[in-house]
Formats: sequence, structure tokens, C-alpha cells
Amino acid sequence: MRSLKIIVCVKQVVDASDMKIDPNTKKPILAGLEKKVNDIDKNAVEEAIKIKEKHGGSITVITVGEPDARERLKELLAMGADEAVLIPGSGDEDYSVITELLAAAIKKIGEYDIILCGEASTDMFSGQVGPRLAGLLGIPQITYVHNLVVEKDKVIGERNLGDKSITMESSMPVVITVTKEINEPRLPSLMQILGAANKPIHEWTKETLGVTAKPLVETISLEGVSMERKNIVFEEATDENIEKLVDYLIKEGVVG
Repeated sequence: MRSLKIIVCVKQVVDASDMKIDPNTKKPILAGLEKKVNDIDKNAVEEAIKIKEKHGGSITVITVGEPDARERLKELLAMGADEAVLIPGSGDEDYSVITELLAAAIKKIGEYDIILCGEASTDMFSGQVGPRLAGLLGIPQITYVHNLVVEKDKVIGERNLGDKSITMESSMPVVITVTKEINEPRLPSLMQILGAANKPIHEWTKETLGVTAKPLVETISLEGVSMERKNIVFEEATDENIEKLVDYLIKEGVVG
């Protein structure tokens, strides 16, 4: 089997677990929050490494982000990626612009067999990047993959649809979005971390890529949703309490 050229699209996000809401404005406090690689994108990188270990090849990771995203790319190079591409962004790009930039970078790379993405980002969770990329590149896609097998001339992916799983096959090149259940991302060793400094990080601007697309979506406001617990407790699992619980859930619209 020939060596595979694998591309992984990743995103830098803030650590949502540390996010707080301003009690007066109801807006999230983002200043000073630690940034990291989107969790599910790390699963995509891990899957790329597993494919490379089995079949050989090369891995390129690409991101659209602020200059400090370079540090996140170094983490992925330490994991096992071979090179990285940083496309500097202003932070105002919507998914339309981001996918245009990613598609242009992929076309600039030229040859590729598999493009991996996380199923969604933990900040917006729109799930648009993978499908949009497949559309722009004119290639097949398999989304929400929790198990992937790569063979000589095709890939076989098991898709997680919640209440059931289906298996799909595709020729290459192909876009695959993965779920967090697909694997457990590895932690790089000290030697791998040091070695990542010698791996290239290319910087391609919008101008270099010839992308002039403007955002189609404008974010007007971002506010936290106030949630309060009812603190209603049914201490004993009696028939009467079960009936009361069901009636209450129906009344609150939790169940139909």
C-alpha cells in the first residue's frame, strides 16, 4: 500500500471549563482564559497518527487562528504530525470564511488522501467545517465516525447516529469527521516535545491563498443563559412518588 498524505484541520479554543459569566452583563468573561487545541480535533490528530503508524505517510495539520495558535500547533507536532500550516485570522471569521481558507490551503498542498476533522468544536459546536470542506473540494465525506478502517483503496467508517450505528465505505480522497469516542489522544514524550521544534510551521496569509471571502454571519451578542435548579426531591421510590415525578416532568415539558 502506498504512503498516505493525511491532512488534519484543527481549531484553537478557550478552555470552556474555566469560563465564567459576568453577573451584570450576562456575557462570558473570555479575557485571560487559557487556550488549547479543540478536544475532538486532538482525537482527529491521534487517528491520523494511528493511520500513519500502520500504513506510512505524512501528516499536515492546518488551523486558522491568532498568532498564539502556533504554540498549539507545536503540541500537535510533538504528538506526531510532520508539519503544520497557520493561517493568521482576525477572530471575526465565520465558518464560511474559515472553510474557504482551509480549502484554499488544502488545494495549495496539492496531493492528499484523507482529511480529518473533529465532529465539532467545543466552543461553537456547529459541526459545519467537515461537510463544508467536502463540498468546496468536491470529494465524499463520512461524518461522526467512531471507528475507522483504512484499506488499500478505500476507507470504512462506522458512524454514530445516537440510537444506532451505520457503516459506510468511500474511495479516497475523502473528508472524515470523528467523534471523541474514536480513540484516546496520546501524550508526547519529552523527546518528542523537544523534537517538535525542528518541524516546520508554515504561515500562509489570506492574500497568499487568494481568499477574499467575507463573513456571511455577524455575531451581534453572546450571552450566558441563566439556569436555576428546582431542587425538588422525591426521596422514596414509591409508586405515588414515581407518578408525581412523571406528572411533574410532563408539566415542565421535559417529557411528552
